[in-house]
Amino acid sequence: MSVGASETIEARLRGRLGDFELDADFNTPASGVTLLVGPSASGKTTLLRCLAGLSRLEGVVRFRGTVWQDQGRFVPPHRRPIGYVFQEPSLFPHLTVRGNLAYGLKRRHGPLRLAFDAAVELLGLAPLLDRSPAKLSGGERQRVAIGRALLSQPELLLMDEPVSSLDPEGKAEVMGRLESVGQALATPVIYVSHDPAEAARLADRVVMMRQGRIVSSRETPADAAAAHGAALDQMSPDAVRRLALAALAAGLEPSPPPGSRGRP
Repeated sequence: MSVGASETIEARLRGRLGDFELDADFNTPASGVTLLVGPSASGKTTLLRCLAGLSRLEGVVRFRGTVWQDQGRFVPPHRRPIGYVFQEPSLFPHLTVRGNLAYGLKRRHGPLRLAFDAAVELLGLAPLLDRSPAKLSGGERQRVAIGRALLSQPELLLMDEPVSSLDPEGKAEVMGRLESVGQALATPVIYVSHDPAEAARLADRVVMMRQGRIVSSRETPADAAAAHGAALDQMSPDAVRRLALAALAAGLEPSPPPGSRGRP
């Protein structure tokens, strides 16, 4: 089914940043979760930063029909209605959790769509409100960073590998909360990852990148998982083990062998 320009996120960007060259035609519905996957140095973060206005290359960026960048216009990052969650949570160390969340409200982009108390409940932050970031675990810090981004009332949420630096417990903690966020809010999300296990957990659709280019845009995470299947045969045993542990930590259960009835 085709999607009108007023319902899409579009970017046609070409150029070089240092030694890296991006040549990407990106188009995805402005709804649900779009997972942007690919190996390291494939251009995922560069594309995300260009959508946010944090990096600039030649081309066009449109969100729901509104031009954020073209030949004669460039909307700066603080004027784009986005929330950005980085790989490492960049909380203000001199503020409590409550203060970090309140900062998001002060920076809001439009009408109040998510109230402070609702964000706290959604992300399970009530016991943490009076703590400083130094007293939080990695998963707790990342949940606060997500809450702060959501409280800025973004029309688009950008997430750059938000669980990749966490231990298995922290990853499972954040992934569970992200599922709740996706179910509760209508804010579209572009989620960058190199882990195909995350696709089955979160995504409505998957866009794959390689060497600075979009190589496929698949409608379902199952398609992406199948595409990655052949690559598993070429991975080292240690890499497969780490991938399996990450999948289990994210709550994915192994399938029984064909013909098996499982345990009695």
